Amino acid sequence: MQSNDPHPKRSEFDHYAGQYDDMHVASIAASGEEPAYFSAYKAQYMAAHARAGMPAPVILDFGCGIGNSLPHLHASFPAAVLHGSDPSGESIRMAKARVGDIASVVESPDDALPYADHTFDLALVACVLHHIRPYDRTRWMAELRRVMRPGGQLFIFEHNMLNPLTRKVVRDCPFDEDAVFLPRTELLGLMRDAGFAQVDSQYVVFFPRPLAALRPLEPLLGWLPLGAQYVVQGRA
Repeated sequence: MQSNDPHPKRSEFDHYAGQYDDMHVASIAASGEEPAYFSAYKAQYMAAHARAGMPAPVILDFGCGIGNSLPHLHASFPAAVLHGSDPSGESIRMAKARVGDIASVVESPDDALPYADHTFDLALVACVLHHIRPYDRTRWMAELRRVMRPGGQLFIFEHNMLNPLTRKVVRDCPFDEDAVFLPRTELLGLMRDAGFAQVDSQYVVFFPRPLAALRPLEPLLGWLPLGAQYVVQGRA
């Protein structure tokens, strides 16, 4: 019987939390990079595309896990007020130990985000939605829209199902065993239906470490559906 739990891997992520880093390293070995490279990539992308005039933005890392992205968000937005939420209590325990006082991290309930309306200027969702059942994605997108301030920006990174290497990485990764890919068109529709404006997307992460010299070309390749991931962004 299929579970109605919108976070079907909650107990599994509690179990995987202590092994998450090692599993992640193994799953991306073909890239030649460590997990920190991808976390920094996303934070730097956000910093490059965030609207000007936010000297001290309030930022949410939705599905922050054990906190890998938060130090990189702090590096890219040193004056920001950082928050992270995740349904895995064990992951949050590890995140608190990892990030110290640079961010406030909380275990989130299954039905809503534990924040007031219009709290955040920016939000990051880094390869999280494929762990949420397709029928529940609309509700969580509405929750993200609810907590964004007017004019706030949401950045969602997801695996590109058109890239065969990405499909293999997800297939072989233990904590992705029940992942359900989101086609880029689905995510674009979810954001627009939730009321986000200026919704746009591009493909990212094209070159493994041996081809790192070509990485400055990536902004010119955002239209090409060969990146390992894609990003969709929109304004509340």
